[in-house]
Amino acid sequence: MSETPSAYLGHATRTPVIACHECDLLQRESTVPPEGTLRCCRCRATLYRRHANSLDRTLAYALAACVLWIVSNAFPIVGLAVNGDLVETTMFGAVRVLYRDGMWPLSALIFITTMLMPACQALGLVWLLLPLRLGRMPYRADAVFRSLRVAQEWGMTEVLILGLLVALVKLAHIASVVTGPALWSFGVLMLLLAAAASAFDVRDLWSRLQGVPDAGPAFDSDTPFPAETAAACGLCVCHDCGLLTRPAPAQTRDERDYANVHAAVHVPAHPGHCPRCGAHLHLRKPDSLARTWACLIAAIILYIPANILPVMDTSSLFGAQKDTIMSGVVYLWTSGSWPLAVLVFIASIAVPMLKILAIGFLAISANFRSTWQPDQRARIYRIVELVGRWSMLDIYVIAVLTALVQFNALATVRAGPAAIAFGAVVVLTMFAAMSFDPRLIWDARKTE
Repeated sequence: MSETPSAYLGHATRTPVIACHECDLLQRESTVPPEGTLRCCRCRATLYRRHANSLDRTLAYALAACVLWIVSNAFPIVGLAVNGDLVETTMFGAVRVLYRDGMWPLSALIFITTMLMPACQALGLVWLLLPLRLGRMPYRADAVFRSLRVAQEWGMTEVLILGLLVALVKLAHIASVVTGPALWSFGVLMLLLAAAASAFDVRDLWSRLQGVPDAGPAFDSDTPFPAETAAACGLCVCHDCGLLTRPAPAQTRDERDYANVHAAVHVPAHPGHCPRCGAHLHLRKPDSLARTWACLIAAIILYIPANILPVMDTSSLFGAQKDTIMSGVVYLWTSGSWPLAVLVFIASIAVPMLKILAIGFLAISANFRSTWQPDQRARIYRIVELVGRWSMLDIYVIAVLTALVQFNALATVRAGPAAIAFGAVVVLTMFAAMSFDPRLIWDARKTE
Protein backbone atom coordinates (compact mmCIF):
# COMPACT_ATOMS: atom_id res chain seq x y z
CA MET A 1 0.00 0.00 0.00
CA SER A 2 1.51 3.31 -1.06
CA GLU A 3 1.56 6.31 1.22
CA THR A 4 1.33 9.94 0.13
CA PRO A 5 2.18 12.87 2.43
CA SER A 6 -0.21 15.73 1.87
CA ALA A 7 1.08 18.94 0.34
CA TYR A 8 1.72 21.58 3.01
CA LEU A 9 1.13 25.20 2.05
CA GLY A 10 1.83 24.46 -1.56
CA HIS A 11 1.20 26.68 -4.59
CA ALA A 12 -0.02 23.93 -6.89
CA THR A 13 -3.28 23.84 -8.80
CA ARG A 14 -6.60 24.17 -7.01
CA THR A 15 -7.04 21.22 -4.65
CA PRO A 16 -9.28 20.59 -1.62
CA VAL A 17 -8.09 21.89 1.75
CA ILE A 18 -8.04 19.46 4.67
CA ALA A 19 -6.93 19.49 8.29
CA CYS A 20 -5.36 16.71 10.32
CA HIS A 21 -7.69 15.40 13.03
CA GLU A 22 -4.72 14.76 15.37
CA CYS A 23 -2.49 17.85 15.00
CA ASP A 24 -4.93 20.27 13.26
CA LEU A 25 -2.40 21.19 10.57
CA LEU A 26 -4.05 22.87 7.60
CA GLN A 27 -2.83 21.40 4.32
CA ARG A 28 -3.75 20.78 0.72
CA GLU A 29 -4.92 17.36 -0.30
CA SER A 30 -2.70 15.30 -2.61
CA THR A 31 -3.78 12.75 -5.18
CA VAL A 32 -3.97 9.27 -3.65
CA PRO A 33 -3.39 6.22 -5.89
CA PRO A 34 -5.75 3.22 -5.64
CA GLU A 35 -5.27 1.36 -2.33
CA GLY A 36 -3.03 4.22 -1.21
CA THR A 37 -2.94 6.17 2.04
CA LEU A 38 -2.74 9.92 2.61
CA ARG A 39 -0.85 10.85 5.76
CA CYS A 40 -0.33 14.12 7.58
CA CYS A 41 3.05 15.59 6.67
CA ARG A 42 3.65 16.68 10.29
CA CYS A 43 2.40 13.97 12.66
CA ARG A 44 2.01 11.14 10.09
CA ALA A 45 -1.56 10.40 11.15
CA THR A 46 -3.70 8.66 8.54
CA LEU A 47 -5.95 11.21 6.86
CA TYR A 48 -7.54 9.15 4.13
CA ARG A 49 -7.38 5.72 2.53
CA ARG A 50 -8.56 5.18 -1.01
CA HIS A 51 -10.09 1.79 -1.85
CA ALA A 52 -11.19 0.44 -5.20
CA ASN A 53 -14.88 -0.51 -5.40
CA SER A 54 -15.10 0.34 -1.71
CA LEU A 55 -18.83 0.51 -1.04
CA ASP A 56 -19.78 -2.66 -2.93
CA ARG A 57 -17.10 -4.65 -1.09
CA THR A 58 -18.14 -3.21 2.24
CA LEU A 59 -21.81 -4.04 1.57
CA ALA A 60 -20.93 -7.65 0.72
CA TYR A 61 -18.91 -8.03 3.93
CA ALA A 62 -21.69 -6.40 5.99
CA LEU A 63 -24.44 -8.63 4.59
CA ALA A 64 -22.38 -11.73 5.31
CA ALA A 65 -21.65 -10.41 8.81
CA CYS A 66 -25.38 -10.00 9.50
CA VAL A 67 -25.99 -13.66 8.66
CA LEU A 68 -23.04 -14.84 10.75
CA TRP A 69 -24.09 -12.67 13.69
CA ILE A 70 -27.37 -14.60 13.82
CA VAL A 71 -25.54 -17.94 13.65
CA SER A 72 -23.01 -16.85 16.28
CA ASN A 73 -25.70 -15.94 18.80
CA ALA A 74 -28.22 -18.68 18.03
CA PHE A 75 -25.91 -21.70 18.41
CA PRO A 76 -23.66 -22.83 21.28
CA ILE A 77 -20.13 -21.50 21.41
CA VAL A 78 -18.61 -24.32 23.41
CA GLY A 79 -19.72 -27.24 25.56
CA LEU A 80 -18.31 -29.14 28.53
CA ALA A 81 -18.91 -32.89 28.95
CA VAL A 82 -18.62 -34.42 32.45
CA ASN A 83 -19.82 -37.93 33.32
CA GLY A 84 -22.15 -38.05 30.36
CA ASP A 85 -23.62 -34.61 31.02
CA LEU A 86 -23.10 -31.92 28.41
CA VAL A 87 -23.32 -28.26 29.40
CA GLU A 88 -23.37 -25.81 26.48
CA THR A 89 -23.63 -22.06 26.36
CA THR A 90 -24.32 -19.32 23.87
CA MET A 91 -23.00 -15.80 24.23
CA PHE A 92 -26.39 -14.67 25.47
CA GLY A 93 -26.38 -17.60 27.92
CA ALA A 94 -23.12 -16.31 29.43
CA VAL A 95 -24.65 -12.86 29.75
CA ARG A 96 -27.74 -14.32 31.42
CA VAL A 97 -25.71 -16.33 33.96
CA LEU A 98 -23.72 -13.26 34.99
CA TYR A 99 -26.93 -11.25 35.39
CA ARG A 100 -28.48 -14.03 37.46
CA ASP A 101 -25.44 -14.06 39.77
CA GLY A 102 -25.84 -10.34 40.45
CA MET A 103 -23.01 -9.25 38.13
CA TRP A 104 -25.28 -7.08 36.00
CA PRO A 105 -22.60 -4.39 35.24
CA LEU A 106 -20.36 -7.11 33.82
CA SER A 107 -23.30 -8.69 32.04
CA ALA A 108 -24.24 -5.38 30.40
CA LEU A 109 -20.64 -4.70 29.36
CA ILE A 110 -20.28 -8.09 27.67
CA PHE A 111 -23.68 -7.78 25.98
CA ILE A 112 -22.83 -4.35 24.58
CA THR A 113 -19.32 -5.16 23.34
CA THR A 114 -19.91 -8.67 21.91
CA MET A 115 -23.54 -8.64 20.77
CA LEU A 116 -25.06 -5.16 20.47
CA MET A 117 -22.16 -3.22 18.93
CA PRO A 118 -21.18 -5.84 16.31
CA ALA A 119 -24.86 -6.01 15.28
CA CYS A 120 -25.05 -2.21 15.04
CA GLN A 121 -21.85 -2.16 13.00
CA ALA A 122 -23.09 -4.69 10.44
CA LEU A 123 -26.65 -3.33 10.28
CA GLY A 124 -25.42 0.26 10.10
CA LEU A 125 -23.31 -0.49 7.04
CA VAL A 126 -26.20 -2.31 5.37
CA TRP A 127 -28.58 0.57 6.22
CA LEU A 128 -26.26 3.07 4.53
CA LEU A 129 -25.02 1.08 1.56
CA LEU A 130 -27.91 -1.13 0.43
CA PRO A 131 -30.19 1.80 -0.56
CA LEU A 132 -27.30 3.37 -2.47
CA ARG A 133 -26.76 0.11 -4.30
CA LEU A 134 -30.47 0.13 -5.24
CA GLY A 135 -30.32 3.75 -6.39
CA ARG A 136 -32.06 5.23 -3.32
CA MET A 137 -31.04 7.50 -0.47
CA PRO A 138 -30.74 5.95 3.03
CA TYR A 139 -33.09 7.40 5.64
CA ARG A 140 -31.33 9.53 8.30
CA ALA A 141 -27.89 8.72 6.93
CA ASP A 142 -26.28 11.27 9.25
CA ALA A 143 -27.58 9.69 12.47
CA VAL A 144 -26.82 6.15 11.30
CA PHE A 145 -23.31 7.18 10.29
CA ARG A 146 -22.59 8.65 13.73
CA SER A 147 -23.97 5.52 15.41
CA LEU A 148 -21.76 3.41 13.18
CA ARG A 149 -18.65 5.25 14.37
CA VAL A 150 -19.56 4.49 18.00
CA ALA A 151 -20.23 0.83 17.18
CA GLN A 152 -16.82 0.46 15.55
CA GLU A 153 -15.11 1.82 18.67
CA TRP A 154 -16.90 -0.47 21.14
CA GLY A 155 -17.36 -3.68 19.16
CA MET A 156 -14.77 -6.21 20.41
CA THR A 157 -15.27 -9.48 18.54
CA GLU A 158 -11.51 -9.88 17.99
CA VAL A 159 -10.87 -9.71 21.76
CA LEU A 160 -13.74 -12.14 22.34
CA ILE A 161 -12.17 -14.73 20.04
CA LEU A 162 -8.88 -14.56 21.94
CA GLY A 163 -10.74 -14.81 25.24
CA LEU A 164 -12.58 -17.91 24.00
CA LEU A 165 -9.27 -19.57 23.13
CA VAL A 166 -7.91 -18.90 26.62
CA ALA A 167 -11.13 -20.24 28.15
CA LEU A 168 -10.86 -23.42 26.07
CA VAL A 169 -7.38 -24.09 27.44
CA LYS A 170 -8.63 -23.70 31.01
CA LEU A 171 -11.71 -25.84 30.39
CA ALA A 172 -9.63 -28.62 28.84
CA HIS A 173 -8.14 -29.28 32.30
CA ILE A 174 -11.61 -29.71 33.80
CA ALA A 175 -13.48 -31.94 31.36
CA SER A 176 -13.89 -32.77 27.68
CA VAL A 177 -14.45 -29.66 25.60
CA VAL A 178 -16.91 -29.71 22.70
CA THR A 179 -16.60 -26.78 20.32
CA GLY A 180 -19.88 -25.45 18.96
CA PRO A 181 -20.65 -23.92 15.56
CA ALA A 182 -20.84 -20.42 17.06
CA LEU A 183 -17.13 -20.54 17.92
CA TRP A 184 -16.22 -20.82 14.24
CA SER A 185 -18.88 -18.38 13.09
CA PHE A 186 -17.64 -15.81 15.61
CA GLY A 187 -14.16 -16.19 14.14
CA VAL A 188 -15.42 -15.56 10.61
CA LEU A 189 -17.62 -12.71 11.88
CA MET A 190 -14.52 -11.07 13.35
CA LEU A 191 -12.75 -11.26 9.98
CA LEU A 192 -15.76 -9.91 8.08
CA LEU A 193 -16.23 -6.92 10.40
CA ALA A 194 -12.52 -6.12 10.18
CA ALA A 195 -12.64 -6.37 6.38
CA ALA A 196 -15.74 -4.16 6.22
CA ALA A 197 -14.15 -1.50 8.44
CA SER A 198 -10.99 -1.58 6.36
CA ALA A 199 -12.78 -1.35 3.00
CA PHE A 200 -15.28 1.32 4.05
CA ASP A 201 -14.47 4.60 2.29
CA VAL A 202 -16.12 7.50 4.12
CA ARG A 203 -15.43 10.01 1.38
CA ASP A 204 -16.87 7.76 -1.28
CA LEU A 205 -20.01 7.36 0.84
CA TRP A 206 -20.60 11.09 1.25
CA SER A 207 -19.83 11.81 -2.39
CA ARG A 208 -22.71 9.52 -3.35
CA LEU A 209 -25.19 10.97 -0.90
CA GLN A 210 -27.03 13.70 -2.79
CA GLY A 211 -28.36 16.85 -1.20
CA VAL A 212 -25.66 16.93 1.49
CA PRO A 213 -24.08 20.35 2.15
CA ASP A 214 -20.51 20.50 0.92
CA ALA A 215 -19.36 23.33 3.15
CA GLY A 216 -15.67 24.00 3.49
CA PRO A 217 -12.97 26.66 3.54
CA ALA A 218 -12.62 29.11 0.67
CA PHE A 219 -8.87 29.73 0.34
CA ASP A 220 -7.19 30.69 -2.90
CA SER A 221 -4.97 27.83 -4.01
CA ASP A 222 -2.27 30.28 -5.18
CA THR A 223 -1.69 31.92 -1.80
CA PRO A 224 -0.49 30.60 1.57
CA PHE A 225 -2.98 29.92 4.34
CA PRO A 226 -3.60 32.73 6.85
CA ALA A 227 -2.28 30.50 9.65
CA GLU A 228 -0.73 27.09 10.26
CA THR A 229 -3.66 25.30 11.88
CA ALA A 230 -7.35 25.05 11.08
CA ALA A 231 -8.38 26.48 14.46
CA ALA A 232 -6.17 29.51 13.96
CA CYS A 233 -8.03 30.12 10.69
CA GLY A 234 -11.41 29.81 12.40
CA LEU A 235 -12.01 26.30 11.02
CA CYS A 236 -12.41 22.89 12.58
CA VAL A 237 -12.46 19.36 11.23
CA CYS A 238 -15.30 16.94 11.95
CA HIS A 239 -13.90 13.90 13.75
CA ASP A 240 -16.65 11.67 12.36
CA CYS A 241 -16.79 12.41 8.62
CA GLY A 242 -13.63 14.52 8.20
CA LEU A 243 -15.32 17.61 6.73
CA LEU A 244 -13.47 20.88 7.29
CA THR A 245 -15.90 23.68 8.05
CA ARG A 246 -16.49 26.82 10.08
CA PRO A 247 -17.81 26.12 13.60
CA ALA A 248 -20.30 28.08 15.63
CA PRO A 249 -19.13 30.67 18.12
CA ALA A 250 -17.36 28.83 20.95
CA GLN A 251 -19.81 27.12 23.27
CA THR A 252 -17.53 26.84 26.30
CA ARG A 253 -15.31 29.37 28.01
CA ASP A 254 -12.15 27.45 27.00
CA GLU A 255 -13.18 27.37 23.34
CA ARG A 256 -14.21 31.02 23.44
CA ASP A 257 -10.83 32.00 24.89
CA TYR A 258 -9.01 29.84 22.36
CA ALA A 259 -10.92 31.39 19.46
CA ASN A 260 -10.26 34.93 20.70
CA VAL A 261 -6.52 34.31 21.07
CA HIS A 262 -5.79 32.24 17.97
CA ALA A 263 -8.36 33.19 15.33
CA ALA A 264 -6.67 34.80 12.31
CA VAL A 265 -9.82 35.34 10.25
CA HIS A 266 -13.41 36.24 11.01
CA VAL A 267 -15.52 33.22 12.01
CA PRO A 268 -19.11 33.60 10.78
CA ALA A 269 -22.04 32.29 12.73
CA HIS A 270 -22.83 28.64 12.08
CA PRO A 271 -24.69 25.91 13.98
CA GLY A 272 -22.41 23.92 16.28
CA HIS A 273 -22.87 20.76 14.24
CA CYS A 274 -21.22 19.36 11.15
CA PRO A 275 -23.38 20.34 8.14
CA ARG A 276 -22.74 16.92 6.62
CA CYS A 277 -23.07 14.28 9.36
CA GLY A 278 -24.51 16.35 12.23
CA ALA A 279 -21.69 15.63 14.70
CA HIS A 280 -20.75 18.28 17.28
CA LEU A 281 -17.97 20.61 16.17
CA HIS A 282 -15.32 21.94 18.55
CA LEU A 283 -12.09 23.83 18.02
CA ARG A 284 -10.81 21.61 20.82
CA LYS A 285 -12.65 18.97 22.82
CA PRO A 286 -14.48 20.76 25.67
CA ASP A 287 -12.78 20.27 29.05
CA SER A 288 -10.54 17.64 27.50
CA LEU A 289 -7.89 17.47 30.22
CA ALA A 290 -10.39 17.68 33.09
CA ARG A 291 -12.40 14.75 31.74
CA THR A 292 -9.23 12.79 30.97
CA TRP A 293 -7.93 13.23 34.51
CA ALA A 294 -11.30 12.33 36.04
CA CYS A 295 -11.48 9.03 34.14
CA LEU A 296 -7.80 8.28 34.73
CA ILE A 297 -7.90 8.86 38.50
CA ALA A 298 -10.99 6.66 38.81
CA ALA A 299 -9.21 3.93 36.81
CA ILE A 300 -6.14 4.15 39.06
CA ILE A 301 -8.29 3.76 42.17
CA LEU A 302 -10.13 0.74 40.76
CA TYR A 303 -6.94 -0.87 39.42
CA ILE A 304 -5.93 -1.80 42.98
CA PRO A 305 -9.01 -3.91 43.92
CA ALA A 306 -9.06 -5.30 40.37
CA ASN A 307 -5.69 -6.98 41.04
CA ILE A 308 -6.02 -7.73 44.76
CA LEU A 309 -9.57 -9.06 45.09
CA PRO A 310 -10.59 -12.43 43.59
CA VAL A 311 -11.67 -12.21 39.99
CA MET A 312 -13.18 -15.72 40.04
CA ASP A 313 -14.58 -18.00 42.77
CA THR A 314 -14.43 -21.77 42.21
CA SER A 315 -16.34 -24.25 44.40
CA SER A 316 -15.88 -28.02 44.07
CA LEU A 317 -15.83 -31.28 46.05
CA PHE A 318 -12.28 -30.44 47.07
CA GLY A 319 -13.16 -27.05 48.54
CA ALA A 320 -13.34 -23.44 47.44
CA GLN A 321 -10.70 -21.46 45.61
CA LYS A 322 -10.46 -17.76 44.90
CA ASP A 323 -8.34 -16.71 41.91
CA THR A 324 -6.91 -13.29 41.17
CA ILE A 325 -5.81 -12.19 37.72
CA MET A 326 -2.20 -13.01 38.54
CA SER A 327 -3.01 -16.46 39.90
CA GLY A 328 -4.80 -17.20 36.62
CA VAL A 329 -1.61 -16.31 34.76
CA VAL A 330 0.39 -18.60 37.06
CA TYR A 331 -2.10 -21.43 36.45
CA LEU A 332 -1.71 -21.15 32.67
CA TRP A 333 2.08 -21.08 33.03
CA THR A 334 2.34 -24.12 35.31
CA SER A 335 -0.12 -26.10 33.17
CA GLY A 336 2.20 -25.76 30.17
CA SER A 337 0.25 -23.08 28.29
CA TRP A 338 3.02 -20.49 28.63
CA PRO A 339 2.18 -18.62 25.38
CA LEU A 340 -1.36 -17.96 26.68
CA ALA A 341 0.05 -17.12 30.11
CA VAL A 342 2.25 -14.45 28.55
CA LEU A 343 -0.68 -13.22 26.47
CA VAL A 344 -3.02 -12.91 29.47
CA PHE A 345 -0.30 -11.22 31.53
CA ILE A 346 0.28 -8.63 28.82
CA ALA A 347 -3.43 -8.01 28.11
CA SER A 348 -4.74 -8.06 31.69
CA ILE A 349 -1.88 -6.74 33.81
CA ALA A 350 0.75 -4.98 31.70
CA VAL A 351 -1.52 -3.21 29.19
CA PRO A 352 -3.86 -1.56 31.77
CA MET A 353 -0.88 -0.30 33.78
CA LEU A 354 0.95 0.96 30.69
CA LYS A 355 -2.25 2.63 29.46
CA ILE A 356 -2.62 4.46 32.76
CA LEU A 357 1.02 5.58 32.68
CA ALA A 358 0.86 6.62 29.02
CA ILE A 359 -2.37 8.63 29.37
CA GLY A 360 -1.05 10.23 32.54
CA PHE A 361 2.16 11.21 30.74
CA LEU A 362 0.20 12.72 27.83
CA ALA A 363 -2.12 14.63 30.16
CA ILE A 364 0.75 15.99 32.28
CA SER A 365 2.72 17.09 29.23
CA ALA A 366 -0.38 18.81 27.82
CA ASN A 367 -1.09 20.47 31.18
CA PHE A 368 2.41 21.97 31.27
CA ARG A 369 2.31 22.75 27.53
CA SER A 370 5.43 20.69 26.92
CA THR A 371 7.14 20.97 23.53
CA TRP A 372 9.16 17.77 23.99
CA GLN A 373 9.02 15.55 20.87
CA PRO A 374 5.35 15.99 19.91
CA ASP A 375 5.68 13.38 17.14
CA GLN A 376 6.70 10.73 19.70
CA ARG A 377 3.84 11.68 22.01
CA ALA A 378 1.44 11.45 19.06
CA ARG A 379 2.65 7.88 18.45
CA ILE A 380 2.08 7.05 22.12
CA TYR A 381 -1.48 8.35 21.81
CA ARG A 382 -2.17 6.13 18.78
CA ILE A 383 -0.77 3.07 20.54
CA VAL A 384 -2.99 3.73 23.58
CA GLU A 385 -6.05 3.96 21.32
CA LEU A 386 -5.05 0.76 19.51
CA VAL A 387 -4.46 -1.50 22.53
CA GLY A 388 -7.18 -0.14 24.82
CA ARG A 389 -9.79 -2.79 24.05
CA TRP A 390 -7.49 -5.81 24.50
CA SER A 391 -7.66 -5.59 28.27
CA MET A 392 -11.19 -7.02 28.00
CA LEU A 393 -9.63 -10.44 27.40
CA ASP A 394 -9.94 -11.65 31.01
CA ILE A 395 -13.55 -10.47 31.24
CA TYR A 396 -14.58 -12.70 28.36
CA VAL A 397 -12.69 -15.66 29.84
CA ILE A 398 -14.59 -15.23 33.11
CA ALA A 399 -17.91 -15.01 31.28
CA VAL A 400 -17.39 -18.32 29.44
CA LEU A 401 -16.12 -20.18 32.52
CA THR A 402 -18.98 -18.87 34.65
CA ALA A 403 -21.56 -20.01 32.11
CA LEU A 404 -20.10 -23.49 31.56
CA VAL A 405 -18.79 -24.66 34.92
CA GLN A 406 -22.19 -25.10 36.59
CA PHE A 407 -22.19 -28.68 37.84
CA ASN A 408 -23.78 -27.91 41.21
CA ALA A 409 -22.11 -30.21 43.78
CA LEU A 410 -19.21 -31.14 41.49
CA ALA A 411 -17.93 -27.71 40.53
CA THR A 412 -19.23 -24.17 40.16
CA VAL A 413 -17.48 -21.02 38.93
CA ARG A 414 -18.70 -17.52 39.70
CA ALA A 415 -17.30 -14.12 38.85
CA GLY A 416 -15.60 -12.36 41.77
CA PRO A 417 -15.81 -8.69 42.80
CA ALA A 418 -12.54 -7.90 41.02
CA ALA A 419 -14.20 -8.68 37.68
CA ILE A 420 -16.46 -5.62 37.95
CA ALA A 421 -13.55 -3.44 39.09
CA PHE A 422 -11.38 -4.67 36.22
CA GLY A 423 -14.14 -4.10 33.66
CA ALA A 424 -14.53 -0.56 35.00
CA VAL A 425 -10.78 0.02 34.63
CA VAL A 426 -10.92 -1.02 30.96
CA VAL A 427 -13.90 1.23 30.23
CA LEU A 428 -12.49 4.21 32.15
CA THR A 429 -9.10 4.05 30.42
CA MET A 430 -10.87 3.90 27.05
CA PHE A 431 -12.95 6.95 28.02
CA ALA A 432 -9.78 8.72 29.19
CA ALA A 433 -8.11 8.11 25.81
CA MET A 434 -11.25 9.28 23.97
CA SER A 435 -11.50 12.42 26.11
CA PHE A 436 -7.89 13.43 25.47
CA ASP A 437 -7.50 15.80 22.53
CA PRO A 438 -4.26 14.94 20.65
CA ARG A 439 -4.22 18.43 19.12
CA LEU A 440 -3.19 19.74 22.55
CA ILE A 441 0.18 18.03 21.99
CA TRP A 442 0.92 20.38 19.10
CA ASP A 443 -0.70 23.57 20.41
CA ALA A 444 2.21 24.30 22.75
CA ARG A 445 4.55 24.79 19.78
CA LYS A 446 2.81 28.08 18.96
CA THR A 447 3.93 29.63 22.25
CA GLU A 448 7.60 28.68 21.98
